[in-house]
Order: sequence, then structure tokens, then C-alpha cells
Amino acid sequence: MTELLLRPLDRRTHSEIGAGEWPAQPLRPLARGKRVPSRPASAFLPEGDADPEAARRCRRALDDLLAHRGHPAEAIDGILADHPESIAAHCLRLAAIVRDDNRAAEAALAASIAAITVAGSAADEHAHRHAAAAALWLEGDLPALEGYAAIVAERPRDIVALAVAHALDFRLGNRSMLRDRIAAVLGHWDESVPGYPAILAMCAFGLEENGAYHDAERLARRALALEPGFAPAIHVLAHVMEMEGRPREGLDLLAAHESAWADGNGFSVHLAWHRALFHLQLNDEAAALAVYDAQIAGSSLPYLSVLADASALLWRLTLRNVDSGARWQRLADHWEKARLSDARPFFRVHAMMAFAAAARRDAATRLLDSLPPVDISGETSALPEQALALPVCKALLAFAAQDYAGCLAWLERVNHIAHRCGGSLAQCDVSRLTFVEATRRAARARWAA
Repeated sequence: MTELLLRPLDRRTHSEIGAGEWPAQPLRPLARGKRVPSRPASAFLPEGDADPEAARRCRRALDDLLAHRGHPAEAIDGILADHPESIAAHCLRLAAIVRDDNRAAEAALAASIAAITVAGSAADEHAHRHAAAAALWLEGDLPALEGYAAIVAERPRDIVALAVAHALDFRLGNRSMLRDRIAAVLGHWDESVPGYPAILAMCAFGLEENGAYHDAERLARRALALEPGFAPAIHVLAHVMEMEGRPREGLDLLAAHESAWADGNGFSVHLAWHRALFHLQLNDEAAALAVYDAQIAGSSLPYLSVLADASALLWRLTLRNVDSGARWQRLADHWEKARLSDARPFFRVHAMMAFAAAARRDAATRLLDSLPPVDISGETSALPEQALALPVCKALLAFAAQDYAGCLAWLERVNHIAHRCGGSLAQCDVSRLTFVEATRRAARARWAA
């Protein structure tokens, strides 16, 4: 049982990842005072826009999509409202929907697929391949990944397909491919190619998730030098510093770049979550709660990703016996209003944290009933994220009911796949933290007896 107390990582250290295992891209240092001009990451959009205004707006939307900046999905819808024939905008909308796992937008996805199909030869073959890959997403993430991966294999500079494949590798827990897919095409990119900072940041994140922290930091800092304030690169650095136990550096990093990420960015809440984790590493629970109140609970909570970050932070505080006051009840109210029927298991598990902590028995029961049973005793075709959901939800309920032995029993069953929860290693670490605290409390109960 002692191995379960360790961080459940499917990764190797930097020293174990040989330079020959992924194609290293030579990174020339910038001359003193020189900065590569910012270029739109648009050169690899599918062709088909004769209207220069539509093309210009698509370039801007793609830049924002890659930087997780503003509201690119709304911008793309605006382009299509004015230019319904824009093939590039339809391809971008498909990519945004699949990348963001926006099941509520399936009608828009179908409309863009139909528009490209009806366009026939007016849309180039590449656009039709994007439509076909997006159509596969209606069958699941894995078929969609196969479609977008095929595009990347043929066109390694298609940054739209690369961004979608990267997001799908992440959701599916394909940690080695999260690193290797981007690394395999890195040799086709350099500073002269639009979108290069985004490619560096994606490659850096894949390296970080596989324990290659030195290389991850190097590439992320390079991306940040090329595009100051680039939030995806800041995100990678936050992960590296959290995983290496460098909380003060992490806090300094986030403070130094706060103007770039704290508002109007898709990473705004998530990087605030990282800030709170750094405070927890310093055992400053009060500061972590202050971050929760100011930058997480005060944000647009209805988004599932925001609700998940809120649950993940409050649960870590609960494991530390920190009184969260009425915060759990308010958060559970938001989760009860959320549409969970189409939500990924990752989000349902985080909803269960709130229902368990707030003693919402009816909501917890409904959530459990919505989870399909998965046989994890042997070989299974279920994705790890799906296989984890029911046991982890029951473990959370057992912990909240002070049944620590029951919590441990449920977590022991899935420890071998706990690192593939559908999120990052930092997010998946909640299972280990729960196991450790349940072990301590169970031991105390035995001693007291």
C-alpha cells in the first residue's frame, strides 16, 4: 500500500529522456534588444476566402484561439454571420468546438460541416479533411483525434489541426503523444513561421507532463521571449514550478505577468488556481482562500472548467481541515444548475466534490446514477477518465462521510490509472492527496480505538 502514497505519475525524469527521443529544435538566442515581430498565425488556414476582410478576421480569431485570449468562438460566429461562405471561418469554428469539447455547439458543428460539404470544389481538399475530422468528433474524442492526426501527419504546419490534436491528446490522457506529436513536427517550424510561439508552448506542455521539466521550461521561456505575455507559455512555467516545488518563483512569475493573464484570457481562472496551489505549497491556506474569493469564485462560475478549478481548490483545503465556511454550499448551487448530462467524467468528479462536501445527497445520487458502470477488474475498452469516474466519486462520498477505509478501498482499485483523470498531472494529483489524507485519518481512528 505504501506505493499509493507516492504521486501517481506516468512519467520519466528529465535525465531519463534522451535527446534522441524527440527531435530537438535548435533555438538561436535573440540578439540583445531584438524581438521577433508578432505575426498572425494564419498561414495554414484552409484556403477558400476571397474576401480580404473575412481572411483578416479569421487571422485575428486564430491568433486569439491559440493564445486563449478573448472570445474567439464568438468572433468566429460573428465572421460567419457576415461572411457565411467563409470556408476558413467554418474550419476555425469546427476546430474551436472540438478543441473546447463544446457539446452544446453540435448544431453549429453540423452546420459548418454541411457548409463545407455543399461548397464542393469551392472548398479545397484540405478544408474537406477538416470537416471530416470534425464529423468524427460526434462519435467521440478518439475518432476525432485520428482524423486530425492524419491531417497533421500530412501537413505538419497546419497549426489548426495541431491545436485540436494536442487538446484531444490531453483529454484522452495520451501523455506520451502530448509530447511526441508536437515534437515530431517541431523541425518544420522556426521563428519565421507564424504561430511558432504556440507550437513551442504546446511542445513545452507535453514535455512537462512527461517529467522533462528542464526542456519544458526552456521552450516555454523561448515562447515567452518571442511573444511576451503569451498565456500558454506562462501556464507551462506554472506547471513546471509547481511540480518542482518552486512556489515562491511561481508566485513571482504570476505576479510579473499578471496583466497578461488575469483578465480576458482563457487561463485567467486556471492560473489563479495555480497561484493558490503555490500558496498551499507554502502552507499559507489563508492566502489560498483569498485567491479563491477574489479570482475564482468572483469569476464567471457557470463555466465547467471554472467550477472544476473551484472544487479542486476547496477540496484540497478540506483535506487540510480548513473551514471553507459557506463556500461549498454556494459552489454546490452552481454545480446543481450546470448541465452535467453531456459533461466529461472529469467534470462530474469535480461536481461530486461539491455535492459530497456540501452534503447534497440527492444531487450526489443523481450524479452517481448518471455514471455508467465500468468493469475495471481486467482489460476494458473504457477510457481511463470514464473508468475512474464512479470509483473516485464513491471515494469522495466515503471521505466526506468519514468512512476513510471505504475511501481507500475505492481509490486502491483505480490507483494504476489515477494519473489519467482527463486533466493535467497537477489536476489528477487530487486522488493521491485524498488517499494520503484518508490514510492518516484512518490511522488516527485506529489509534484512538
